[in-house]
Amino acid sequence: MATSIKGRGALSQPPGRFDKLTKTLEHDGWYEEEEPNKHETIVLPEPARSVISRNKSPDIHFEASINPYRGCAHACIYCYARPSHAYVGLSPGLDFETRLFYKADAARILEAELNAKNYQCRPLMLGANTDPYQPIEKVHKVTRSVLEVLLRYKHPVNITTKGALVARDVDLLAEFARDGLVRVMFSIPTLDNDLKRVLEPRAASAVARLKAMRVLSDAGVPVGVLVAPIIPVLTEHEIEAVLEASREAGASVAGYTLLRLPWEVKDLFREWLAEHFPDRAAHVMSILRAMRGGRDNDPQFGTRMHATGPVAALIRQRFRLARRKLGYPDEHGAGLPTHLFRPPLSTPPQLSLDL
Repeated sequence: MATSIKGRGALSQPPGRFDKLTKTLEHDGWYEEEEPNKHETIVLPEPARSVISRNKSPDIHFEASINPYRGCAHACIYCYARPSHAYVGLSPGLDFETRLFYKADAARILEAELNAKNYQCRPLMLGANTDPYQPIEKVHKVTRSVLEVLLRYKHPVNITTKGALVARDVDLLAEFARDGLVRVMFSIPTLDNDLKRVLEPRAASAVARLKAMRVLSDAGVPVGVLVAPIIPVLTEHEIEAVLEASREAGASVAGYTLLRLPWEVKDLFREWLAEHFPDRAAHVMSILRAMRGGRDNDPQFGTRMHATGPVAALIRQRFRLARRKLGYPDEHGAGLPTHLFRPPLSTPPQLSLDL
C-alpha cells in the first residue's frame, strides 16, 4: 500500500501513458533493506530548439507561453501538467516532482525567436504548465533571464505562480509595469497551512504569497488572484476568505477554476485522498463526478474549467457575489498592449576597408 512521503504530493510512480514496458515489484521472501521514506531531487539541463509554445484552446486567454522548466518541485497533487512527464518517459507521479529539467539556453533561443522575420507579438504567459518560480529558479534563474530579454524588447508578459520568489524580480517587473506590459497572478486555493502542506507540499505558504503580492503591488505591478483549483468539500468554503485576503494584499483582479483530473492525475488524486482524507474521499469524488457529467474529468472546451451542474453553478454564483462585494471588476480587463514591442535592429556587419 502506498504511503505518503514527507514533502511530496504523489504517493506512487504510475507509468507514463506512452510506456510500452511496465514493471511490478513482488517480494520473493529474501531479506531486503527498507526503502528510505524520501526521494532526492535531480535537476538536469534540457536542450530545446524553441521556447515559445502556441495554444489554440478557446478556454485559455493566452495564445503563446514559455515554460522555463519541465516538472515542478512544488508537488501539487492536482497539477494538470503531471502527464507531460510521460513525453520524456517518466512517471507523472513522484518523477514529476523529483526529476526536473531546466532550459539553460532559454534566453538565447527566445531572442532568436523574437528576431524571426515572421514573429508576431502576442502577450506571453509564464507559468502555463509548470511554475516559473519553483524553488530551482533560485539557482538557475531561467525565468529571470527570460524576463530580461522580454523587457529589452518591451514584450508583454503574464505570469502565474504559487511562488513567493517572484518578489525577487520586482525590479524587472516594475519596469514592465511602467508601460503596462505585465500582470502577475497568484494561485491560492487555500489559506489553511495544514491543508497546504499535503496539497501543495513545497509551494510557498499562502502568507508568503500574499506578502509577495503586496511587495509587487506597492511597486506598481498589477497583481491578481486565482482561487485555483477549488476542490469541493476540501477548499470551497474558503472562496470568500481567499478573495478578501488577496484584495487586502493589493489584488485588482480575480478568477477561479474548479479541480480538473485529466489522464493519470485522477488516479494520483484518488490515492492522495484515500491517504489524507479517507473519511471524505468518497464524498469529494461523488461531487466532482456530478460536476463532470458522471466522469472523473470533462475534457470538453467551454465546460472543463468551471464544470456544470447545481454545485458548479452555486460555486460560480458565490464567487461572483464575493468578487463584486470586494470591489473586483467582473472581468480581467483589457489585455496587455503589443504596440510597444521593439524588434531588434537587423544591421548587417560593417565591412572593413583594407587600405
